[in-house]
Amino acid sequence: MAQQTQEFNSSKEQIRQTRIQKLADLADKGVNPYPYKFNKTASAKELQEKYKSLEAGVETDDVYSVAGRVMAIRNTGMFIDLMDDTGKIQIFSHKENLSEEQIKILKLIDIGDIAGFTGTIRRTPRGELSIKSTSLELLSKALLPLPNKQISKEKAETLSHYHGLTDVELKYRQRYVDLIVNEDSRDTFRKRSLIIQKVREFLAKRGYLEVETPILQTTASGANARPFNTHHNALEMDLTLRIALELYLKRLIVGGVSERVYEIGKCFRNEGIDTRHNPEFTMIELYQAYADYNDMMELTENMVAFVAQEVLGTTKIKYGEHEIDLTPPWDRKTMLGSIKEATGVDFLEIFSAKQAIETARSLHVAVDDNMNWGQVVEAVFEEKIEPSLIQPCHIIDYPREISPLAKVHRDNERLTERFETRVNGWEIANAFSELTDPIDQRMRFEAQAIAKANGDEEAMEIDEDFINALEYGMPPTGGMGMGIDRLVMLLTNSPSIRDVIAFPTMRKNG
Repeated sequence: MAQQTQEFNSSKEQIRQTRIQKLADLADKGVNPYPYKFNKTASAKELQEKYKSLEAGVETDDVYSVAGRVMAIRNTGMFIDLMDDTGKIQIFSHKENLSEEQIKILKLIDIGDIAGFTGTIRRTPRGELSIKSTSLELLSKALLPLPNKQISKEKAETLSHYHGLTDVELKYRQRYVDLIVNEDSRDTFRKRSLIIQKVREFLAKRGYLEVETPILQTTASGANARPFNTHHNALEMDLTLRIALELYLKRLIVGGVSERVYEIGKCFRNEGIDTRHNPEFTMIELYQAYADYNDMMELTENMVAFVAQEVLGTTKIKYGEHEIDLTPPWDRKTMLGSIKEATGVDFLEIFSAKQAIETARSLHVAVDDNMNWGQVVEAVFEEKIEPSLIQPCHIIDYPREISPLAKVHRDNERLTERFETRVNGWEIANAFSELTDPIDQRMRFEAQAIAKANGDEEAMEIDEDFINALEYGMPPTGGMGMGIDRLVMLLTNSPSIRDVIAFPTMRKNG
């Protein structure tokens, strides 16, 4: 208690200097505060589970060695809360069970240090499972204190453990501190790992082959986004970081390595940052030969439902104030039909971009004069429809002008066989009946190139090698891309993408 009160009244640098002095004191005692190894024989969770029926006041002869971070110190070190990656266990250290030298080392241990203890299992008369330590070892001396919430000095003097991280900027910038002190953050990242594991399990059961494709590419294509540009010195060649996984995965379908392929990987888009966007993010893209976008709708909803059930034990989840039911089948609505239902306007009866722009403005939707018909339709949809799509829904049949990689709709040449899956008002997946006609693909790319030349920085570039691949013949294929980060946000009830990316992109400090 005295140590915590003293540190509360000290500056961060004063605390650091005090702890550095403790390093010197440890050296005088011949103690290495950063040893090479410790033989840990049990985790906190294992012991809590194994001895859950041990009655209060009972002591065993069972000896274990545990290690973790010191999160609380009471009674000048007699009681320590030790946390490892599975949970917490109490350490009871008494001069009757420790040597005089070890008692001196105990007094040099601070909150935040990593230490190992060996001793017997007991449950205190108050019911706390504890290790009655017979030896201890300092495993890493922490020079910086764990942060505290802004609390009064009087309140601090009555508290015996760490009280949290309130600085949101620090939470993202120094994630290692956040993870030390925030169980919710640790749980989120454990769930993220499990979510990705279950996605892989779902696809493996359906015969999908996991592959890897280049991150450094010569052409920024496969999505509408601004790339990050770099230069390879040895080859004297400009390169971009990939903005999507799509075009190389389709090359693998052409090559026949498998009729079902997928990749989970990082993509990079030189765009703004908000609660749903980070310049570096994780995507899954998958492609299935001899399938179309209807098959992709079924696969998407079944995959998300499977992962939710496996990770959370239910397909009915809570996100913010909403209860969301992920149980398949999900609703399907056409983009144009949903606009007509909400506004009374049928954009299929509008054929010119000029008339579409005028109509959008009459609906109080902001659009630019240089937009084409499809871009206007998309802008109206995003303004008037998207926020209301809380329950999972596939929005299908997108305009051809905004879907350069999707097959023309078999019933309407102004549209494509494309859908985006919306949950909680967000897009979480984008999928097509993939365009396999190389002549049509070249025309689409050329239209994108014109748009880029006219100032659209997010328009795609022409990928000549991809067109070359298509000319060798690509089977009918369904493809789907999903943002892993947004899926994790949804399944962990996280309000920002920064909460689910361990080290989000941040403005340079200072």
